[in-house]
Amino acid sequence: MTGATRSAEVIIVGGGLHGSSAALHLARAGVRALVIEKNYVGRHASGVNAGGVRTLSRHLAEVPLALASRELWYRIGDLVDDDCGFEQHGQVRVAENAADAALLRDRLRTMTGHGYTHEQWISAEDLRDLIPALAPTVQGGLIAREDAAADPYRTTLAFRMKAASLGARFMEGVRVREVARRDGQWCVETDAGVYTAPQVLNCAGAWADRIAAQWGEPVPLTAISPMMLVTLRMDHFLDPVVLGTGRALSFKQRANGTVLIGGGRRAWVDRDAEWTELDFRSLAEGARTVCDLFPHMRDAVVNRGWAGIEAAMPDEIPVIGRSSRHETAFHAFGFSAHGFELGPIVGRIMADLITAGATDMPIAPFRIERFTDAAPGSDPSEKEQDE
Repeated sequence: MTGATRSAEVIIVGGGLHGSSAALHLARAGVRALVIEKNYVGRHASGVNAGGVRTLSRHLAEVPLALASRELWYRIGDLVDDDCGFEQHGQVRVAENAADAALLRDRLRTMTGHGYTHEQWISAEDLRDLIPALAPTVQGGLIAREDAAADPYRTTLAFRMKAASLGARFMEGVRVREVARRDGQWCVETDAGVYTAPQVLNCAGAWADRIAAQWGEPVPLTAISPMMLVTLRMDHFLDPVVLGTGRALSFKQRANGTVLIGGGRRAWVDRDAEWTELDFRSLAEGARTVCDLFPHMRDAVVNRGWAGIEAAMPDEIPVIGRSSRHETAFHAFGFSAHGFELGPIVGRIMADLITAGATDMPIAPFRIERFTDAAPGSDPSEKEQDE
């Protein structure tokens, strides 16, 4: 490789959806990023999740981003030249009992109090009209009628391909060992050599804490491995995505008739070995939930199961924004198993921060400093000023 190919305007560590989205939005702004991915794009969380385009039941801090991202999803074909398997049938969180109903009504009051109207109550009768296969004991729920779902791997690949067509470079199968600032540049040491750039973005997912630690920003990240099951094809019975309330569940039927079952149940994971093992006892509990809500699913045949590796933060919201110690370094990680819908807007946010130094989105709750603000001995005056 020549010296010229070892430098870039921005280096992005991690080629998942958020890294690929950032590369695309940077390319649209005329900045050609180099994305370095240790496996292949979409190998872990970005390509193997449930594909929910969900604003329903988001953490309040995430709601503005989720709503803005949903607007981008509505025009996803214009952004990446692919519809990404996008289907807009809404999402509903069902109440199985009085306690669930009270919890959801309390949520609705909170959302209304903050001026949000995209979540609405749906009565038990209307819910059964919408989903006749649902158990008659369900007592209603919350619905976001404008929510949707998409194909996660197809989406991630579409962002990668569109970014590459506009000049972004992707290196796959290359592991990053160290990201350090030297002589006014970021030096990214990999097993394929050293690459340099004036700005760097950490989108390393379940491994992002290691890069943050190299920058003097330790974070309490936990590697998790949400499990998914998919059945053989069934006759059509479901349009919206169904979520549980008191019990973990994410349930949808895809266009080809197969049924995708998730909900955050976790496999055993070893992130160093990039190894996961399904927890069949937990999957059995999830299957019972499915059969309680959809009795006809007792006859369904599970085709296969899998688990990706994702980063979870203790407050279950991501890290998005500029480094607390380096003006030319940025983070976007820790999406805690619900980052897929946010992919388009997070890429735009990161591109805005990198190219213009600011964003119009409210990202203060996601600052990395929240984990060290109250730490003894922390000193904000240590923040580095780049040359």
